[in-house]
Amino acid sequence: MIKIGDALPDVTLYQYSDGQGICPLGPQAFSLRERCAGKKVLIFGLPGAFTPTCSERHVPGYLAMAQALAAAGVDEIICVAVNDAFVMHAWGKTFAEQGPVSMISDGNAELTDALGLAQDASARGMGRRSQRYALLANDLVVKHLAVDAPGKLEVSDAQSMLAVV
Repeated sequence: MIKIGDALPDVTLYQYSDGQGICPLGPQAFSLRERCAGKKVLIFGLPGAFTPTCSERHVPGYLAMAQALAAAGVDEIICVAVNDAFVMHAWGKTFAEQGPVSMISDGNAELTDALGLAQDASARGMGRRSQRYALLANDLVVKHLAVDAPGKLEVSDAQSMLAVV
């Protein structure tokens, strides 16, 4: 598992583009290291889009705390799940406030595997998923990592992360 002091892995993730601006419509690949270089980023991973705890507590908490996290120096808040970019985009649209959290696809579990934070949720029909976690990285270096126990949301929530920013 990734540790404090480790560098963020060089993986490819995906974000849906609605076609506005210069980006074409559809999933757009990007390098996590390139996107996070020179920035303070808060990345939180969760088991899946549209799941109860993720939809009712985890993401809404970050949306509510986005301004406070930005005021504390966080340049970007990234939500990652082992879902495709279309699902992550559709899920993001279900929240009243959509802008302050980037809804990012780790559809191939590249980041989840590189962090050592995969879980087998096959018993619940979900296949391989991410554990629930949050990490703070400054210029690609992990400064804080919080991994919740299975079925819990106690240390990777927005309020807990605001305390360590």
